[in-house]
Amino acid sequence: MADVKKIPQRSEIAAADKWAVEDLYTSDELWFEDLEKAKAMTQELAAFAGRLSESGDTLFAYLDKVEAVDVLGSRLANYCMRKADEDTRVAKYQAMKGQFSGAFVALRAATSFETPEVLSIDDETLEGFYAKQPKLERYRRYLWNIRRRKAHVLSPAEEKLLAAAGEMAQSPSNIYGLFANADIKFPDAVDSEGNKHPLSAGTFVACEESPDRVLRRSAYETLYGTIGGFKNTAAAILAAQVKQLQFFSDARKYDNPMQASLDATNVPTSVYLNLIEAVHQNMDKMHRYVRLRKKLLGVDELHFYDVYTPLLPDADRHIPFAEATETVYNALAPLGEDYRKILREGFDNRWIDVYQNEGKRSGAYSAGAAIHPYVLLNYSGTLDSQFTLAHEMGHALHSYLSNRTQAPLDADYVIFVAEVASTCNEALLMEYLLGKTTDKKERAYLINHFLDQFKGTLYRQTMFAEFELNIGRMFQEGKTLTAELLCNEYRRLNEMYFGPDMVVDDYIALEWARIPHFYYNYYVFQYATGYSAAIAISRKILAEGESAVKDYLGFLSGGCSKSPIDLLKGAGVDMTTPEPVNQALELFGKLLDEMEELMQD
Repeated sequence: MADVKKIPQRSEIAAADKWAVEDLYTSDELWFEDLEKAKAMTQELAAFAGRLSESGDTLFAYLDKVEAVDVLGSRLANYCMRKADEDTRVAKYQAMKGQFSGAFVALRAATSFETPEVLSIDDETLEGFYAKQPKLERYRRYLWNIRRRKAHVLSPAEEKLLAAAGEMAQSPSNIYGLFANADIKFPDAVDSEGNKHPLSAGTFVACEESPDRVLRRSAYETLYGTIGGFKNTAAAILAAQVKQLQFFSDARKYDNPMQASLDATNVPTSVYLNLIEAVHQNMDKMHRYVRLRKKLLGVDELHFYDVYTPLLPDADRHIPFAEATETVYNALAPLGEDYRKILREGFDNRWIDVYQNEGKRSGAYSAGAAIHPYVLLNYSGTLDSQFTLAHEMGHALHSYLSNRTQAPLDADYVIFVAEVASTCNEALLMEYLLGKTTDKKERAYLINHFLDQFKGTLYRQTMFAEFELNIGRMFQEGKTLTAELLCNEYRRLNEMYFGPDMVVDDYIALEWARIPHFYYNYYVFQYATGYSAAIAISRKILAEGESAVKDYLGFLSGGCSKSPIDLLKGAGVDMTTPEPVNQALELFGKLLDEMEELMQD
């Protein structure tokens, strides 16, 4: 690993390496002006209360205004959230986020009549509305999606009360974000030569990738040792998240929060449970991977601070960002020139916030603003960070194509399909890199990275999903989610997933306290299902060429115009069966075979 340098201030980052947030608003003042417009539009929408069943014209006028507010709200949200993530210590933008949140909680409260009134219109009357006002067809899917959840919609007064509680329900996530990104500070990690390395949520994985085992252990023990000092606080925050999910699940008459969460995106709960069962049936491959890692690292004991470091450190090197963008561009040639033209536009026009700075939000994401996507990276020059670039640009182009193909209310694809485009890009990048090398050591290095993707995405994210499911069930059973209970359950799952060749210690039992996705509402299982679907799609593209690309681009352009299951079926993948998961894990087994063969000498 290259020496970890001092983390720069935001002002020290070159403008070319920062995202062009000014494409949204050129000043904060203009943002505030639009916020006031949004508040005024909220009052206009409130005036439709009690009128949606009047006529097709009235219903269309209302939905047309809803769509306009949605477009404005997206722009407002993207500006304040992107600015807040640039430096989480800046109180002004945290306050703007709060003001935006408050305004749109008020919007939801003011329009809480929508769902009950839409449900009150009988089918025959609604069809008459479509016939008399043809423009209303634009919103047929939107209206159908409301009406399919009739059993879980409450009275207008109850809906208004739930909407008003929305901002309070966001508190666990907001508190956790500030705790993890702004408040908690870590001592430096120390390497084998006594050099200090700044430690943060953003630098932790880079330290864990180091060939220096002393540094890896120091970073691991320092990070989790520090988190352990706040474990009761972290447990209280996570318990609050579980409680708010349970409250809304009960209020809407669902069996459990997982069912409530998946129903929001029209995904059957069997998909979640089938994933966990399929992974359980293939746990032998994960244990085999752990044994191989232990053997190749040549350690008497394999610890969790050994799971990120490359098995072949001599093949590792620093990849400049410019080189990474060119490699990703070349790797995605199978997707066609139309796709790559958009990709180049993103690289050349500051869609990406590239490097870490003090206070910047950790991790990576893509935000699909209508004007163009915004991609947050904390690029470090590793192979993993190059794959993260490919991953997030997959999200970005998915958003770009959906925004330009679908009407605004149909453009925002649901989270179940969100990870497919990102992971398909990663799979194509891996195939490209493997196809370029005949060097045995480099090929083994790349296959190791591919194996790590399976470990980190399919197995690890399924473990997260199982943890989230289990703690929700524990709460339903009346158990208090203390730090001790959470640590014990997290330890148990790590023992199951990593097997007997991994040392499962007290530190890893605390990892739940640093995983932000537990505040995303039964989100993480979709990394694993998305990964499985993407592996299948990438192989269809490479095997079938233009016809598969056409189907795939249709999927990317689909937004939420169909159910996520149907969108994926259009791309040739049926996620209602365990077959895509089993196929992906079969590939994982074959990669293990090749890795073992390459490393025999």
